[in-house]
Amino acid sequence: MTGYRQHRADLFDRIRQENIFTWDFMYGQEYALATTCQLSQNELEEIAYATEQLGGIFAKTIRILQQGSDLLLLELGIPPKSFTAVRVPSLPHCPTTIGRFDFARTANGLKMLEFNSDTPGGIVEAFYLNGRICEYYGYTDVNAGLLGTIANAFDTIMAEYKSQGYDTENIVFSALDWHEEDAGTARFLMKHSGLSACFVPLKELRIYQDRLWWSSGGRLKPIDVLYRLHPIGIMCEEKDQDGYPTGEHLLDLVARKRLAIINQPGAMLAQTKALQALIWSLHETGEYFTPQEQQVIGTYMLPTYLENRFLGKTDYVVKPVLGREGGAVTIYNADGIATAKDSNKSYWEQKMIYQQCVELEQIKVETLKGCYDGFLLWGSFLIGGKAAAVNARVGGRITDDLSYFLAIRMANNKGENT
Repeated sequence: MTGYRQHRADLFDRIRQENIFTWDFMYGQEYALATTCQLSQNELEEIAYATEQLGGIFAKTIRILQQGSDLLLLELGIPPKSFTAVRVPSLPHCPTTIGRFDFARTANGLKMLEFNSDTPGGIVEAFYLNGRICEYYGYTDVNAGLLGTIANAFDTIMAEYKSQGYDTENIVFSALDWHEEDAGTARFLMKHSGLSACFVPLKELRIYQDRLWWSSGGRLKPIDVLYRLHPIGIMCEEKDQDGYPTGEHLLDLVARKRLAIINQPGAMLAQTKALQALIWSLHETGEYFTPQEQQVIGTYMLPTYLENRFLGKTDYVVKPVLGREGGAVTIYNADGIATAKDSNKSYWEQKMIYQQCVELEQIKVETLKGCYDGFLLWGSFLIGGKAAAVNARVGGRITDDLSYFLAIRMANNKGENT
């Protein structure tokens, strides 16, 4: 234990000095572990394959939704105030610019649990911290050489906006400046985007004369393109101190193409877990998807429905369609008895989906509190439609915001296990 504590202090003292990743403790608890797990080349390649194939399937399904009725969007849990904005077309082959699939490795193979497509976290951890931890121990970083995918993705979405006639001169990256992780992530993406841009806290954004501006030294400067690490679902309900619906107005600017946003507004359609239920329904009926896409869905997705079809048959999970970090998630056995339940108060009012339960693989890791027996969740980034970096989280049966980050090293040979 003393060895782990010393290694961790030495490692993160160096990392904090670089002022890129500074949130190795969150909510007063250890978040980033000073140890690693491993993936073989074969395992890494399968995760990448599943990520890209599922990305294409989500993009294809979003095209249905963007042409669908308001009733369909409402059924999938999309906030009504965003209906017009999320229909704005952008990159038909790509559901989002920066997204992250979450996978479980199970006895029945790799299974996708959800898609974080609107404002995913874990970016700095995967593209920077993972490499620094591997370097410290002399391991090979599974994410080596992938940082350039970020600039490629931003270049692609900016080219698309230009081709649609948007103004793209004034670019701002924005997040809550008091939120260390969000602000650090937005600044990291700005640095590696390849764009000439500046970071502006969300509180300094202004809507004036039917445009979005930012306040600097008492002067207003126009914004043409906004990277926002801020969920559309939250934005819909935001008002200024006078009660004016600024979030709704911003989305109206997006709908009328007076503002370009990244991630693109259609990413909200991929974010709702109800989309997994729609995809599974189309899969079961044999509609819309090609035979190859049907095989991918059957292999990597889980049966998911908008009503409970599992009671009396198998264990299942109930999730809010737009919940985050395990919020309002409950795991039930086949008899309908809860065996694990999130304790936070958020998201319980949302529409729920019912998904077949799979058990995450178990792992023992060292922490500052001693050895911890946890469950392993794999994240895989879809950047500009291409599989990119991976990350790992270790927590309880429900992966929440107190789960640990665990770096991933490349296994020495293709036969090694985690």
